[in-house]
Amino acid sequence: MTHPSWQPGQPWEPWKGSSAPQPWSGAGAPQPWTGPSVPSMLASHADRERAVDVLRAGYGEGRLEHPEFEQRVSRAYTARTVGELALLVADLPQGPMPHPAPVMPVPPTFLATPRPLTNGKAVGSVVCGVLCLVSFGLTGIPAVVLGHAARSEIRRTGEGGDGLALTGLVLGWLSNAAWAAMLTLMIVAAALSA
Repeated sequence: MTHPSWQPGQPWEPWKGSSAPQPWSGAGAPQPWTGPSVPSMLASHADRERAVDVLRAGYGEGRLEHPEFEQRVSRAYTARTVGELALLVADLPQGPMPHPAPVMPVPPTFLATPRPLTNGKAVGSVVCGVLCLVSFGLTGIPAVVLGHAARSEIRRTGEGGDGLALTGLVLGWLSNAAWAAMLTLMIVAAALSA
């Protein structure tokens, strides 16, 4: 085609050997116009305005030069049928191109809350408390000192291990109380035997 199909006197027959890209896919007659399906139907004012809107969008997007835009707009306002309007906008997109919806990351929904770190002094306190049984109470004082220090840090920092620190404290105090009771009994026994 040497002349665009929208010029007067040129029938629009794209199915007759044009090698240019066509605005439809598949075989048969094209359907580029979204208006009424009968091309010989008389055009209304609303049909003309819709066609001019498509032309304005095409001009705004840089698809049409200014003289061509002016010619097509004047032809749109003088068009008698819907088919003539379809010829004017056949090579333009029929509406705004939709932007893809922004992809939002899915918020984590069923993730378990991470466990707080266990305080090291609490672990040391419970180890010293358990070793009191084996070491005959020699690690009771370190268990009490570490237990009190661990509970203080746990309250301040929110770490885990409060149960461990309490276990170490209890075992340390029991060991110290047992040693104190044994020493008291030995002193009383020595005083009574003398």
